[in-house]
Amino acid sequence: MKTYRIATIPGDGIGKEVVPAGQQVLQALAATDGGFALDFETFGWGGDWYRAHGEMMPADGLDALRRKDAILFGSAGDPHIPDHITLWGLRLKICQGFDQYANVRPTRILPGIDAPLKRCKPEDLNWVIVRENSEGEYAGVGGRAHQGHPIEVATDVSIMTRVGVERIIRHAFRLAQSRPRKLLTVVTKSNAQRHAMVMWDQIAAEVAADFPDVRWDKELVDAMTARMVNRPASIDTVVATNLHADILSDLAAALAGSLGIAPTGNIDPERRYPSMFEPIHGSAFDIMGQGLANPVGTFWSCVMLLEHLGEAAAAQRLMGAIEAVTANPALHTRDLGGTATTVQVTEAVCRLL
Repeated sequence: MKTYRIATIPGDGIGKEVVPAGQQVLQALAATDGGFALDFETFGWGGDWYRAHGEMMPADGLDALRRKDAILFGSAGDPHIPDHITLWGLRLKICQGFDQYANVRPTRILPGIDAPLKRCKPEDLNWVIVRENSEGEYAGVGGRAHQGHPIEVATDVSIMTRVGVERIIRHAFRLAQSRPRKLLTVVTKSNAQRHAMVMWDQIAAEVAADFPDVRWDKELVDAMTARMVNRPASIDTVVATNLHADILSDLAAALAGSLGIAPTGNIDPERRYPSMFEPIHGSAFDIMGQGLANPVGTFWSCVMLLEHLGEAAAAQRLMGAIEAVTANPALHTRDLGGTATTVQVTEAVCRLL
């Protein structure tokens, strides 16, 4: 029997509630599957670790994760610690340290969820957004000078490399090729950003030549927001830069009903390092410890984790349990207009498994 080594990093806020829930569901799945086992190790990094040690994770923390098969992550964010410290000190340190350059975010309207686009049928909103996850607007290049003076200046420089752009666009074309519609939208802003984004467009056209069976189009990022609302059925797979896809994927999750149900995978497609899976909802300190957090985003992230490990049948079984739970309004958490608790949703999924 294959045993997978899984690192869990609850992080901050409701991550401490939904990641244990995700582990509970994965354990229930493995116990009834019989084809694989899961060996979990939890790392208590995050805001509390920072208060105790002055850093979000140990300097050698990546070494502790390197031999894991996958990572299940909760959230990074603490109201008492500046956001750039929590993000760069933990989540981005792992993403960049393991070159998880493809951030993949599936979005669709799950059964039983009342999504805000009233004229949109569930089959009209079934997207995957591929976000460049290693450079671009979040490359971390820049600085501040003359702080506190009238001449103070601050810069954040967007860095795009040919290798970085080509590999994410190629990954997106492959993903689009694997989906029934074989349709890809390349999001750009080359009308205003006339250097890096023009290169982005040119590379997209070059890569497209290797995928003649994939239909593709190009959309300016501002126009893309309107298209997502007005013509959702015209979209299938999307690829965008780090910043653009960050924003568009949150809009996508909201259009599908709630950020609480949305998953993501930080993927190293070459499998040199472990990939990391997480809900996109953030730490949500305002509801921390109240049992109100929706664990569905974490459960769906666990589906992606299983798919990445090659356990397609188990992933499909877990997704079926998730859909059965969302189809029952009595099991909707507050973000979906219901009163169910994190524990109740978790127990329901485990019972179905």
